[in-house]
Amino acid sequence: MKKINRILIVGGGTAGWLTACYLARALKSSPDQGMEMTLVESKEIGIIGVGEGSFPSIRSTLAAIGIDEARFIRECNATFKQGIKFVDWVRPNNSTTGSNHYFHPFSLPSQRPDGPELLPYWLMGAADSAPGIRTPFADAVTMQKCIADAARGPKRMSDEDFKGPMNYAYHFDAAGFAALLCTHGKSLGVRQILANVEQVNLDDAGAIASVVTAEQGELSADLYIDCSGFRARLIGEALGSPFRNLNDVLFVDRALAIQIPYASADSPIPSYTISTAHEAGWTWDIGLQQRRGIGYVYSSRHSSDEQAEKVLRGYLTSSSGSDFAELTPRPLKLNVGYREVQWIKNCVAVGLSGGFLEPLESSGVGLIETAAYLIHYLFPHNGDLAPAAKLFNDMMQARYERIVSFIKLHYCLTQRTDSAFWRDNAAAESIPETLQQQLAMWRCRAPHRFDFITDLEMYPPSSWQYVLYGMEFPTDISANHSVMPRFAEARNEFAQLQRVAQHARADLPAHRALVEHFCARRSQQ
Repeated sequence: MKKINRILIVGGGTAGWLTACYLARALKSSPDQGMEMTLVESKEIGIIGVGEGSFPSIRSTLAAIGIDEARFIRECNATFKQGIKFVDWVRPNNSTTGSNHYFHPFSLPSQRPDGPELLPYWLMGAADSAPGIRTPFADAVTMQKCIADAARGPKRMSDEDFKGPMNYAYHFDAAGFAALLCTHGKSLGVRQILANVEQVNLDDAGAIASVVTAEQGELSADLYIDCSGFRARLIGEALGSPFRNLNDVLFVDRALAIQIPYASADSPIPSYTISTAHEAGWTWDIGLQQRRGIGYVYSSRHSSDEQAEKVLRGYLTSSSGSDFAELTPRPLKLNVGYREVQWIKNCVAVGLSGGFLEPLESSGVGLIETAAYLIHYLFPHNGDLAPAAKLFNDMMQARYERIVSFIKLHYCLTQRTDSAFWRDNAAAESIPETLQQQLAMWRCRAPHRFDFITDLEMYPPSSWQYVLYGMEFPTDISANHSVMPRFAEARNEFAQLQRVAQHARADLPAHRALVEHFCARRSQQ
């Protein structure tokens, strides 16, 4: 077996350069260390990234590759993200009953040492503000929604990089992030080649022997990483890994994206993504430092492109007072699904070449992080690729399956019947069997950490709980009341959280002021 000394990444963008930075840092990539890493990318292919959202894992990834927080925020037009506000997902916006929104915060439910687990007591009504008036789950068990609703940031200006009292991720400019990663990657010893891959050569065993570029000729390596996007130039076109389409479960396959300015330079910046449900999909609304990124993700089976643009323009008008008719939204076709085999012989796929799940919960960057992390920890230094490939494929497939179920959870619990899109999403035949089984169990007991295998999950059990009960899922634990003796203690805990939330809101800075502080702070590098 040939020792792996040369890695060639085909494709740039967030997937290529984040993988390059992570592996270069972890594997000490440089000729004098015995490991050479090269990234070849085309100047002509743009970056697809439009959602511009991330999950809290991005903080540890940035720390691991050596980019400090101030530099990231300054160079990527980044802001803080404390969760997602879901509007009109449970019922239509013209409904006169119930709340029109719920919140998925990133902070875990409060859990004092030796204190009661709060979810069962919330189900029993211990957090109710009055008899029969239930405080939403996220509001009851964490301070984060109170802080985010007040346009406060998740940390203080004196807090260390990537640390703060609230859990958080970021919103960022995708092109700016790719540029930062490129600069940083080259400083870590990654060699960049600007060229177009025209041909992929296989050896007698069916592995990749080389790639041929128009500008630089033939390039070869011991391990190839395919970051070529939806085209999947290596893993798909050359090696033939089949693509599993998920349009029977997740219906959205189109998007219209647009960028608009704030009403004024000092407009408050929401520290969460606003996801608003519509007749055939949903809009994202993300606040960066100087602009908002807005897009409508929809199903072409349930809406025409013309109707989709009307929905997008209507949202722009309702949220900003103008439909921005002078701006043309960018259309995107979304190939929702994944390759069940993402590592074949000496080639592994990362990013869109491996799969794409709609951007509802920002799984895209998270899956890139996971793939880079696994490549590092499974790295076959001795050249024995097959065992590493087997475990990588098993873990990535399981993770995709779990993310699909989590995303479907947002749709299938809706009470909306106002359009075919929502009726079809609630139909049993569109719900994965494993999710149906979990929902059946959760009708008589709350989700627990034992329902989840941590290493296969992107989202912690609390995220499932926030969505499940934000969507007003009915769990009846009345049969278990006799084994829940700490009702009064839990009720006091809920009340204490509400009081502490007010102090935390006063203690934390305005979100825009926090961002401006980081932009003004000198980089540590």
